[in-house]
Amino acid sequence: MAVLMDVSSIVGMINTGILVALLAVYANIYSKTRATFTIGLMVFSAMLMLHNVIAVYAYFSMAPLYSDALLPYFVGIHIAELAGLIALLKVTVWPEGVKTTPRQAS
Repeated sequence: MAVLMDVSSIVGMINTGILVALLAVYANIYSKTRATFTIGLMVFSAMLMLHNVIAVYAYFSMAPLYSDALLPYFVGIHIAELAGLIALLKVTVWPEGVKTTPRQAS
């Protein structure tokens, strides 16, 4: 079950990296627009990042205290969070999505 703890820690670190990127993007947007909504996004990103940092620290420092039965749930939670953060990063950085041009008939 140590593998699940490692997976959870790695995914938590990836989540933290994505949140750092989101925080940087939001800070850049705020510096240009001074929109208060962006401050809320920055606080959200910072709090979620704090959650992930604490979780990863807890996995490393208190690993023997976690029940093996809980580890699959931790992995699932972190993977679900990763999927949500990837979606949020995508719509934040690339809001238009993939634009394709129609093919010309030959």
